[in-house]
Amino acid sequence: MKIAILHYSVPPIVGGVESVIAHHARLMSADGHSVRLIAARGSAMSEQIPLTYIPLADSRHERVAQVKTQLDRGEVTSDLDSLRDELADELKKALTGMDVLIAHNVCSLNKNLALTAALHKLHQENQLPHLILWHHDLAWTTPRYLPEMHEGYPWNLLKTDWGKTTHVVVSELRREELADLMQLDRDSVHVIPNGVDMDRFYKLETLTQELLDKTHVLDASPILLLPVRITPRKNIELALWTLAALKKDFPQAALVVTGPLGPHNVNNIKYFEILTDLRKQLGLVGSVHFLAEAHNGFLPDEVIADFYRVSDALLFPSREEGFGIPLIEAAFSHLPAFCANIPPLRKLGLGDAQFFSPDEDPARVAKMIADYFQTSMSARLAMRARASFRWEAIYRQHIAPLL
Repeated sequence: MKIAILHYSVPPIVGGVESVIAHHARLMSADGHSVRLIAARGSAMSEQIPLTYIPLADSRHERVAQVKTQLDRGEVTSDLDSLRDELADELKKALTGMDVLIAHNVCSLNKNLALTAALHKLHQENQLPHLILWHHDLAWTTPRYLPEMHEGYPWNLLKTDWGKTTHVVVSELRREELADLMQLDRDSVHVIPNGVDMDRFYKLETLTQELLDKTHVLDASPILLLPVRITPRKNIELALWTLAALKKDFPQAALVVTGPLGPHNVNNIKYFEILTDLRKQLGLVGSVHFLAEAHNGFLPDEVIADFYRVSDALLFPSREEGFGIPLIEAAFSHLPAFCANIPPLRKLGLGDAQFFSPDEDPARVAKMIADYFQTSMSARLAMRARASFRWEAIYRQHIAPLL
């Protein structure tokens, strides 16, 4: 699909809408769509995401500012008409061959009403591709803009449904405001939230990103981390049985085991086979991720640290430890720790970790973990945010179906 995205400016110009546009364009392009930006300021994002410049689309262009000064006083002059017609000609050329036009805030705010009027003119003449109006802000419902608004054309273009368009807003509040403003069925207005780029927010290593893409573990909730080598004394089978029991309360739960096979004992190969067989037996394929299967080689400390950042809890059922550094690493990562009750871990955790016997009934360990996630507001918020407000999740759940 050929998609055009229109705004007054695009990155690297700094702004909330500009940032959203960058994420949308990146995700659409990665999904195989042909994406083109249309704006007055900014730069092409890449060879795959070019920019068509239309200087008069700027909210700060001298002629646009002159017309806005007139409009703010309630004056509609021939300057508006000539600017509108020039913009209509430019837009018509820029949109040749496009299947969809997504206009961000252009039909919501009065920053450049000549651009709004040009779009409306082309839409009425059936000379636009399918039009998606993406409303971040609404001039007619925002007190600071109301002194600049007047009844009649062109201001009413911002509060009138043009017909044969798709309306998108960024929150339930905006949906209520837009439905009331344009007398729309609220269910016809799509709510697509803004999100967070976890890779950049956490400054994730490239290898971490590759492993997360392979495992899809970010779709899990909660993510339990077991940062150990694969060797029998780490008691990894208890973690698998615990995860199976936890899934009764948290069906999307997952376990990540970061380490490779222990290097000094050939029996570790047999142990790994036992674990992978148990994973299959418990129906945990796709939920238990041994990173040794996804990456053949050493995982740097930076990558392990990344997995602490994206996980929800440390599950550490080891039967034997000399010290127990994962418990300290979990503390530095603000992760709750669920640990085997062995002397080194008890000494480190004191009263600030939850302990269980290495031979504990997995159902009891699972209940301990479930109770935490059912009662911790911060944990619930973190898991909900990851499930609903990562850009990749937003694209998959909302934007791709819309397109």
